[in-house]
Amino acid sequence: MTTNKQQLIVFSDFDGTITVQDSNDYLTDNHGFGYDKRMVLHKQILNGTLSFRDGFKQMLDSSKLTYEECLDVLKKNIAIDPHFSEFYKWCLDNGIRLVILSSGMEPFIRALFAVYLGEDEAKKIEIVSNGIDVKPDGKWSIVYHDNSHFGHDKSLTIRPYAELSEDERPLMVYCGDGTSDLSAAKETQLLFAKKGRDLITYCKRENVPYVEFETFADIHDCVKQILADPSKLKTLAEH
Repeated sequence: MTTNKQQLIVFSDFDGTITVQDSNDYLTDNHGFGYDKRMVLHKQILNGTLSFRDGFKQMLDSSKLTYEECLDVLKKNIAIDPHFSEFYKWCLDNGIRLVILSSGMEPFIRALFAVYLGEDEAKKIEIVSNGIDVKPDGKWSIVYHDNSHFGHDKSLTIRPYAELSEDERPLMVYCGDGTSDLSAAKETQLLFAKKGRDLITYCKRENVPYVEFETFADIHDCVKQILADPSKLKTLAEH
């Protein structure tokens, strides 16, 4: 792991953060047991009475679409933040590492990136997420990244960098919106939380500092400030 204190890493959730709507919620609401039951589980997850791992699997398993049908549905119905593509290209041009930390499934994520960024970029973008087990008949199930109650504990990717010495530790920000981001909310020097979403509810309850954003244009502006003047990271975090 080669880092220095000037390196800047942007960790970001995918569904509901980079995408306008959550692709897994869309599948559950429209091709699974529906919005009302999903919200019952959602509240239990947010209150800590149901693990994200168990609740999420129930939601996904309620959809009876095949793997290929899911890909088709998501490509046609899930949009990516219109400002993300510009931010992604700017990160590449300025040597900023962008890491997608998702509780979704990698094949679905790359398929959506291919639509908006192109096939070549979709293959290159760094993603840490859950996987998919696809059966010969097209039926599929989630393969969790780890054994945590999240299924994918995003803090496990961030923490090795946070534990480096001050001289080696990179500057880090995290962008998220919901319950899948709770494990990562306290791990970076700056947290971007999407306006009106559950991550803000959690941050207010737990007194976790955050910067509210609506689109990646807001994040882009802040990250530009940090790149120009790293001391801005602390200022923004205390705002």
